[in-house]
Amino acid sequence: MEGINPILDRKPSAKKNNPAESANPAAMETPSDNEVGEVRPTSQVDFEKQKAAEGEAHFHQLGWKRLTIVLIVTAVALGSLSLPGAFAVLGMVPGVILTVGIGLIAMYSSYVIGQVKIKYPHISHYADVGGMLFGKVGYEILGVMFVLQLCFTTGSHVLTGAIMFENLSESGTCTIVFTVVSAIILFIVAIPPTFSEMAVLGYIDFASIIVAIFITIVATGVRASDAPGGMAAVEWTMWPRDDISLAEIFIGITNIVFAYSYALCQFSFMDEMHTPGDYTKSIYTLGIFEIFLYTITGATVYAFVGPDVRAPALLSAGPTVSKVAFGVAIPVIFISGSINTTVVARYLHQRMFKDSIIRYVNTPMGWATWIGLDAAITLFSWIVASAIPFFSDLLAICSSLFISGFTFYFPSIMWYMLIREGSCFARKNLLATCINALTFSVGMIVLGVGTYSSIWDIMHRYDLGLVSDPFSCAPVG
Repeated sequence: MEGINPILDRKPSAKKNNPAESANPAAMETPSDNEVGEVRPTSQVDFEKQKAAEGEAHFHQLGWKRLTIVLIVTAVALGSLSLPGAFAVLGMVPGVILTVGIGLIAMYSSYVIGQVKIKYPHISHYADVGGMLFGKVGYEILGVMFVLQLCFTTGSHVLTGAIMFENLSESGTCTIVFTVVSAIILFIVAIPPTFSEMAVLGYIDFASIIVAIFITIVATGVRASDAPGGMAAVEWTMWPRDDISLAEIFIGITNIVFAYSYALCQFSFMDEMHTPGDYTKSIYTLGIFEIFLYTITGATVYAFVGPDVRAPALLSAGPTVSKVAFGVAIPVIFISGSINTTVVARYLHQRMFKDSIIRYVNTPMGWATWIGLDAAITLFSWIVASAIPFFSDLLAICSSLFISGFTFYFPSIMWYMLIREGSCFARKNLLATCINALTFSVGMIVLGVGTYSSIWDIMHRYDLGLVSDPFSCAPVG
């Protein structure tokens, strides 16, 4: 970590490149006249040292249990709501196989990311890996991808919030009003700057999504039982329908990929851990929990509703029960969405003020810049949501362009270039070589075919008049 101030960081050359020392505010010495040409007031230097020490302590309070919660908050919300729709496209058998298989690959990728963070503790965000792998150009490219993905995800929550308000109110209010209200709530919830603080809200988020999913499963099951013919009359299928297109299949696959998108934020979260080596406990807990939850949710809701299941799945619970489910899901819509804003704001804020105590967000200027950045990110996310006002395809675009890399092919490249020891074909590396080759291949397929499918589906749905125009008052499609 770099020092808090260019003046304070200047030391003799023997100490210049010691990361541990530069990260420790207590180790900083007051510069002499010969070093900088002038001496600042001792009170100012002491103030900066105090704020830096407080900031370092405040931003390293995350344990593995809270890490698990913030990872769940990042991934489970929108992912679980999109799974039944993916099953309706893919069929029951491919849906289960892909949900479990992609979940296992994502868990392995997350394990690799943790290994990289342990070996290179100076990495604070995914963009830093781009710099290590591909130099300054790589840093900038991954930084842009990092920011865009998180803003797109926040935009998805803006859409979900608008869908929720439309469902609860039935007032015919212009959709733009609902998206603005959603964006304002997301902005407010994203104000806490540390992930340990967000994790406190995460417990509420976690309970919210579990209860909402439970309500949806029970309600759709009861509706299926009460319908003519009972559950036997539900027209779910084991395999995709015969006339399904490649684009439709990949829209379903990319929705599953989106559900496992937590690897994107892992470097940022682990940077706040007081014991980074405990990350494996979080990864295994989260991975197993997600695979179980997603498989049960996708399979049961699809079996109860059939091919007409809607996205997000809460809309399939019936007019009255869906209102209850959306009411329960309010915390998850806004807490899970806001943590994406917090992650990208942390990246940009630390980059903008890397040599200043402003980055610790514990001074008036620190808070002012933090809140302003939070507002700007939220505004951009609202524009994205308003320009692409359809839920499934927005998730598909995110998965294809960005998550394909952050969850699949970038971690495999990290293994080959940063943590592999010895030849790829050495006996001890053969299994890992094969797994990472598979992971890389999955990522490239999702990137290429998924991007094509997303663009095709958006154009096709516009041609059929199934979605509203950007920035219109029509309901979200």
